[in-house]
Amino acid sequence: MKLVECVPNFSEGRDRDKINAITREIAATPQVKLLDVDPGDTTHRTVVTFIGTPEAVKEAAFKAIRKAAEVIDMRTHKGAHSRIGATDVCPFVPVSGVTMEECVRLANELGERVGRELGIPVYLYEEAAKSPERRNLANIRVGEYEGLADKLARPEWAPDYGAPVFNAKAGATVIGAREFLIAYNINLNTRDRKLAHEIAVDLREMGRPKKDKDGKVVKDASGTTVMTPGKFKSIKAVGWYIEDYGTAQLSINFTNYMISPVHLVFDEACRLAEKLGLRVTGSERVGLIPMEALLMAGRHYLEKQGKSAGWPEEELIRVAVRSLGLNDVAPFDARKKIIEYQFADASGSLAELNLRAFANELSTDSPAPGGGSVAALCGALSAALSSMVANLTVGKKGYEKAQKELKALAVRAQKLKDEMLRAVDLDSAAFNKVMDAFKLPKGTEAQKAERDKAVEAATKEATLVPFQVLEASIALMKMAKKAAIKGNKNSLSDAGVAGLAAQAAGEGAYFNVRINLPGIQDAEFKSRIKKQAVSLKKKLCKLGDEVRAVVERDLRKS
Repeated sequence: MKLVECVPNFSEGRDRDKINAITREIAATPQVKLLDVDPGDTTHRTVVTFIGTPEAVKEAAFKAIRKAAEVIDMRTHKGAHSRIGATDVCPFVPVSGVTMEECVRLANELGERVGRELGIPVYLYEEAAKSPERRNLANIRVGEYEGLADKLARPEWAPDYGAPVFNAKAGATVIGAREFLIAYNINLNTRDRKLAHEIAVDLREMGRPKKDKDGKVVKDASGTTVMTPGKFKSIKAVGWYIEDYGTAQLSINFTNYMISPVHLVFDEACRLAEKLGLRVTGSERVGLIPMEALLMAGRHYLEKQGKSAGWPEEELIRVAVRSLGLNDVAPFDARKKIIEYQFADASGSLAELNLRAFANELSTDSPAPGGGSVAALCGALSAALSSMVANLTVGKKGYEKAQKELKALAVRAQKLKDEMLRAVDLDSAAFNKVMDAFKLPKGTEAQKAERDKAVEAATKEATLVPFQVLEASIALMKMAKKAAIKGNKNSLSDAGVAGLAAQAAGEGAYFNVRINLPGIQDAEFKSRIKKQAVSLKKKLCKLGDEVRAVVERDLRKS
């Protein structure tokens, strides 16, 4: 699922009616979930967090910015926090299935609309910035709201979107794209804040002041303190003491966990603590965490044990939670702490049914789920079998040369398994969209045109879901072949079944693509998809023959 987080900050932290008016706009937007509303009286500012599909999040952000411009008057605003407008800042954050480039696109599209429709000057920051000096939010905020009119009059501070005209009521808005910020604390078996801070300065990117041989802080020619960088980029850290826990902690902000992963920082903190005679007792996540951060940690700790990292999502999370000691000061509930789970709705999900319930649902007179969902399920089973063969090979004597390849295969197979399980539901949902489109009214010419447009779009979607399963079946078959050739020979039959399941997935998906094509009016789309589907099916059948030949050959040897 494509998920984007948005964390707009509004210059109102005291009037609950105004805050509620803004957040209602977000909560009422389809495919968006409001996660948190955090008002501050002293700062006179509210930080709002919500997630959803990219286009829905962009729409919710626009509606919130529009409402904030209606209910907040910057001419009377006073607060402790720096600010430049009613909606001070609005960043898009990639969560899953979305690239930073896509978030930059969202920032630009939202900025253009805000400037054009609302008459609010917009500056782009962080990854969306169009010039280096605008990457840093603090630079854009210099002078704050009170200095905005003069700033807009300077050519070098013309907004990225909207006219360089001072909007006295709404001020300006800073829109951008950034990585997910993880707030994370590592717990120590000491109350000594200084010892905790000693570790923190070694970890953080900024590091510590450089000192000469006499212990004096080194300054450069301009009098600025020279710093010795720490071990990890994109890390901010301090040491502090938490009275409630009775322990010192390393308080860490990860501004890009893909550059400096949580597990590597945790491991280094353990090493540095031991050098000081301390022990790390565990850690805690403050707020939500992206699933990938935990999956990376789970794979890391399994690999340290010499095992394959190709395990199911649930097991990787369990390993990460145990290894990082995330239950140390409070229970870690994955369903509440992992951001993707906040948007997931298992109700009505076919993939969440047990085997009997799925088969029962399939066997009724309802047209969905049908063959497309079953084809996707065959793909998931193929991936699971290939992963199983790889995991049964890792660490086995006689298979040393294949370890690296099979470890990678297991990880890839788990990802494909999850994609195919999602396709089980997507296929059924796509078919239901087609049925819903056919039910639209067609009494007038306008209604008929709208209905035809909806039917065309829904039928294309119902074609593309199985087409993607067909595409994936090639990768599934290649994995089954590798498992058969290089995997544990005691699991040869399992690799063979993985190949058969992959072929069933691909050919079943092919049938579903072909049956949908006649209902599509777009001739170019029909021709292109049909040509590609036929080519993929031929490739699939050839690979299927190869897998069977390998399995039959090796079975004869046994």
